[in-house]
Parts: sequence; C-alpha cells; structure tokens
Amino acid sequence: MKTPTLQEQTKFWQAQDLGKLDLLRATYITHSFSRHVHYGYAIGVIERGAETFYYRGGNHVALAGSIVVINPGEIHTGQAINENGWTYRMLYPDVSLVQQAALQVSERWQTIPDFPQPVIWDPPLVPMIRHLHQTLETSVDALERESSFVFTLAQLIARHAENRYRLPSITDEPQVIQQAREFIEAHFAENISLEQLAGLGNLSSFHFVRLFRKVTGLPPHAYLTQVRVEKAKLLLAQGWPIAQVGAEVGFADQSHFTRRFKRIVGVTPGQYSARMYKTS
Repeated sequence: MKTPTLQEQTKFWQAQDLGKLDLLRATYITHSFSRHVHYGYAIGVIERGAETFYYRGGNHVALAGSIVVINPGEIHTGQAINENGWTYRMLYPDVSLVQQAALQVSERWQTIPDFPQPVIWDPPLVPMIRHLHQTLETSVDALERESSFVFTLAQLIARHAENRYRLPSITDEPQVIQQAREFIEAHFAENISLEQLAGLGNLSSFHFVRLFRKVTGLPPHAYLTQVRVEKAKLLLAQGWPIAQVGAEVGFADQSHFTRRFKRIVGVTPGQYSARMYKTS
C-alpha cells in the first residue's frame, strides 16, 4: 500500500487572552527559513520528522520527541533534515510573559531567562507542551488556558533555564485548597480565573496550581469541569432540556459540554438523559 504523500500545512493564531502570544502548528517539507530573529521566545515540540537549524554559531538537529527553545534576538534558520520534512507545534511568547513565569518559579529571579540548550530531551515535559498547545488551539475555558500556560512555562523554566532555582517543596495548606474548592462550587457557572483562585490564599498562580494538584489530584480546571458535570447530571435527572443544561452550568457551547460530559460520565448528555428517563 502506497504511503500518502505529505503536504505542507500551516495554522497560525494568537492567544490574546494570555498576552502577546502567537502560536503555529505546521508541517514543512521543502520550506526553508532564512536567517531571522524573534523579539520574543520560540518554544515548541517536534512531533514528526526532524528539523535542522543554525543557532548561536552552530548547527543543531531536533528530532521527533524533542523540545526546541530559541532565545529572543538570536539569529537562526530552519529547514528539514531530509525529504520527509517535519511537523511541529510552536509557541511564541513575549519576553514579558516568560519573565512573569520565571517570577512564579522564584521571586528572586532577576534576569530574563536564558535557555542554554536549543534542543532539549525531556520526555515528561514534551506532552505537557503539546497539551498546552492543543488547549490554546481548542479550549475556550479561561481557567484551563491560564492554568496550563502558567504551569507548563514555569516547569520549562525551572527545569532548563540557566541559573534556575530549585522548586520549593509543596507544603500542605488544606485550608487554602478548601477555600478554592468552595469558591469553585459556588461560582461554577462563571468564567473563573486562575488569579481569582490563587488570590484566595495569596499564592502565585504557579504555586497554587502545584498545591491544588497535590491536594486534590486534579488541576483546577479539571476540578471545575468535574463540578460542572455533576451539576449537569442533576439538571438532566430533573428533566431539563439538554440544550439549556450546558449553558446553565457554565460550558461555552453545546459541543464543549458534550465532549467534557462524555469524558467523565462515559456517555453523552443525550444518552444519559434518555437512560434517566427510562429508569424514572
């Protein structure tokens, strides 16, 4: 069976809700980037194939499964290593966004983070960056977008930036997380922000997410989704029209509601409602 011929494809967009952040998802076969610079950072993962590029006086190769980080103002190129091309997902955050993330890691951070290695092998971090990119492409949930962005960028800085600081151990603060859980359960239908939740305990956004994950086993946005789905189940059991339930509990649209509901319950809202009607 003949393998389908790959074609060059690109998708470019901006995540304006997070600040100055551009994103690119692309497959390149013959395209070659000439020498150029970015005024912000270029951070991404190679999903298929391999890219070779000139950077800081030398040539580098980024294979599938690797992370690429280009510092601001650095001349670099980019092209396929062979005729198969490469596919990657890239984020282009402004310097200010990366500086803010560094301060989330440690208030002692004084300089603009510098990443000494342009090609990084870190298997646990790769799916985090990929998931962040996919989230910023498909999710409209503010808490999910913010949480994923802050947590992933801070992890990259803490693990691979020069002069990095060791992450402090997470101390149990159950009262802070209990406050956050109560806030989520009282305001589940609203577009809750990460800043609101972190502010309840006077924590940085990054440390709040770390603490919330440790105590509950879920990131804040996943906990919010869980609460919304449970509320939706109650309304469906009461005979509410499916078209109204998603909006009532805070989902942005019907498709978003259906996808999240099925991931947790295992069936669609329609299937759940029909089953409840049969057993009532």
